[in-house]
Amino acid sequence: MTQYPDPAAANLNDGFVVAINIVAKEGEADAVADILERLIAPTMAEEGVKFFMPYRSPTDPNAFFVYELYRGADGWDAHNESAHFQSAVEELLPKVELRERVPFVPYAC
Repeated sequence: MTQYPDPAAANLNDGFVVAINIVAKEGEADAVADILERLIAPTMAEEGVKFFMPYRSPTDPNAFFVYELYRGADGWDAHNESAHFQSAVEELLPKVELRERVPFVPYAC
């Protein structure tokens, strides 16, 4: 297994990652951006979360990517059950054309 020489990189590659692609409906991109931004603080405060970062495409303002890093799959499960996440998803889903969530685990550390 490949080893990362930089401890910070090794830490970022140790956990359970979820990659999320979101495409906002026409006219809803700013509302989607606001929902994702409001998720940062409460998500980062969760015990099982190492990192939560939403991104917006510079070439397609309707396209978003969210990188989530959890200590383990149980952290993702807890996040999915949190009140702030449930509320955000309820608000988000009517505003998006696509929401794809794909979990990953590291194979190099």
